[in-house]
Amino acid sequence: MYSYTDFDRQFVHARAAQFRDQLERNLAGSLTEEEFRPLRLQNGWYVQRHAPMLRVAVPYGALSSRQLRAMAAIAREFDRGYAHFSTRQNLQYNWIPLVQAADVMDRLAAVDLHGIQTSGNCIRNTTSDAFAGVATDEIVDPRPYAEVLRQWTTLHPEFAFLPRKFKIAISGALEDRAAIAWHDIGLQLLKNEAGEIGFKVLVGGGMGRTPVIGQVINEFLPWQQILVYIEAIVRVYNRYGRRDNAYKARIKILVKAEGQKFFDAVATEFQQILEHDVDGREHIIPQAELDRVAACFRPPADAKAVPAIDIFAGVEPGPYKRWLERNLHAHAFSGYRAVTLSLKRSGIAPGDATDAQMEAAADLAERFSAGELRVSHDQNLVLAWVKETDLPALFEAARSNGFATPNIGLLTDMIACPGGDFCALANARSIPVAQAITERFEDLDELYDIGDIDLHISGCINSCGHHHSGHIGILGVDKDGKEWYQVSLGGSDGATLSGSAQAGRVIGPSFAADEVPDVIESVVKTYRSQRQPQETFIDTVRRIGIEPFKAPANAVRTLTCAAAANNAANAASH
Repeated sequence: MYSYTDFDRQFVHARAAQFRDQLERNLAGSLTEEEFRPLRLQNGWYVQRHAPMLRVAVPYGALSSRQLRAMAAIAREFDRGYAHFSTRQNLQYNWIPLVQAADVMDRLAAVDLHGIQTSGNCIRNTTSDAFAGVATDEIVDPRPYAEVLRQWTTLHPEFAFLPRKFKIAISGALEDRAAIAWHDIGLQLLKNEAGEIGFKVLVGGGMGRTPVIGQVINEFLPWQQILVYIEAIVRVYNRYGRRDNAYKARIKILVKAEGQKFFDAVATEFQQILEHDVDGREHIIPQAELDRVAACFRPPADAKAVPAIDIFAGVEPGPYKRWLERNLHAHAFSGYRAVTLSLKRSGIAPGDATDAQMEAAADLAERFSAGELRVSHDQNLVLAWVKETDLPALFEAARSNGFATPNIGLLTDMIACPGGDFCALANARSIPVAQAITERFEDLDELYDIGDIDLHISGCINSCGHHHSGHIGILGVDKDGKEWYQVSLGGSDGATLSGSAQAGRVIGPSFAADEVPDVIESVVKTYRSQRQPQETFIDTVRRIGIEPFKAPANAVRTLTCAAAANNAANAASH
């Protein structure tokens, strides 16, 4: 993990002190709510439906056990004993009183954490692959580059007030586990035939009201110039992006509207920056600086490749075998595995963890993974450095703390935003729908037969639950003040280097909340009746299209309406 320098620590503590002064002036009445709002947002503080919400930055998803313990203590002492891991590898608290906000920021700063730029119209937390540095399909470790980006974007004076929020994701593997095509800027690390490292750059991706897949603007950019190129993109966006309409202010709208004109403007701006910065001091990343940062991401000191073992030898069918099958991931080091700690189980909102669970996860990281954890895009935690010989002991410890649900990649390993239970922007609740689906598909044998499915739920069109990219997507909508849900099929994050990200297509009219589990069940039944041997759900949808799913899904509405009419008739007759 990256180690903060003295400058980094002074910076974060100074920021916390600034926020304390701003908060005290606001509470005293000398700083109005209108004046204070952008200041608190720049530090990650929202005012939600019921209480303030704090979003803590977890840069590219990397956490130390010490940091997670501090987060657990904040949940216990300032919140209601739990927190929520988001799809953008951050952590959110939902119940901290604003009068205690400065104390919380001091506690975070003490462990090199903060909420800077987790909100507001600025460049947000850069996200990346949760398996970076250990994945077997990795081309280049993206973490050093993500850290350089974090430092460069933090409080960048030119980009503090963009037309809208701006998100960057970076991947360094053949499989895209960072959903880069769905971001304002997506970065794919590559090596050319000469072995030189560079970036394939995508621009203009995003979800929301208008889902758009990012377009390739540069096929291979030398890594040293990536800050120059991003600066060129964001300058053009900052200059021409719309500020008169929040729904049309994202860069995806500008790219879609201007097309080649946008690409040409970026190319011109890029050249002008290079010509102005002739000595490269301002923008070109020096090799020495990359080496300094990269040194923080070396394997743990005691991590040495050892002969691999047959982890299934002598293992009987049962919970442990299923856990080995679903929660383990291949590792670049022989004799090691990456292990997902599942935050998905019945009765718990996806991505939620109690203070006790966070403490337990920190314990597991210290015992089994060199004190390091990762937050995944799928709202789980990952231990990246687990010895194969430690797997039995890890399983027992994970199971005793509620982390061993063997459902990674399956239907109940779903993504969901907090929805209307917390968010003031939401049209509908996400958590009850997620729980109802989880309860409907509790049978592990059935889940295993169904196979891999990405199910994503958003409580509104802002798409914090990434419903557009779900193999099955669920979107909460408002109809006459009531909660309804649209269901879409065929979305994808973008699984391969060649790029296969796409938005799902809606299968019909929206459904009532109590109809959604039946709709999902009808979709799954259709898939099981149509699939070919060894064919996954998404491959079946891509082969046959969404038409065969429409009638069975919409029949749920017909049956519900008929039952309601029958009940009304019976009531009237009495």
